[in-house]
Amino acid sequence: MVLERNHFEAQVKETTEAVTVFVRGELDLAVAPQFRSVLEPLIPSAKPLVLNLSELTYIDSTGMGIIIFILKARAEGKAGFTLDEVPAKIKKLFDLTGISKFLTVRNSTNLAKADGA
Repeated sequence: MVLERNHFEAQVKETTEAVTVFVRGELDLAVAPQFRSVLEPLIPSAKPLVLNLSELTYIDSTGMGIIIFILKARAEGKAGFTLDEVPAKIKKLFDLTGISKFLTVRNSTNLAKADGA
């Protein structure tokens, strides 16, 4: 599934190990409902869910809210949720807002998971 609008795209790729959503462009209020509609069906999956943010250029509070919503929903279902390849400027925003301490991140520098690992 590919979702594209206002310089935004979310592409879902499923493997035997995980479901990865590749996010590209600007994640803001205008595309938030469509982004959420891509992610919500993935919440009940037993496979780990990975958001690859390597090509995310912008995120606003609405986009961060969706990430927090997915984090909480996946935690309630005891299912894995990871962010992969977070760009430095997005990482800085996560740090400034304090949400970075709740996120698990792979392949990104200086953004630790909640337990400080």
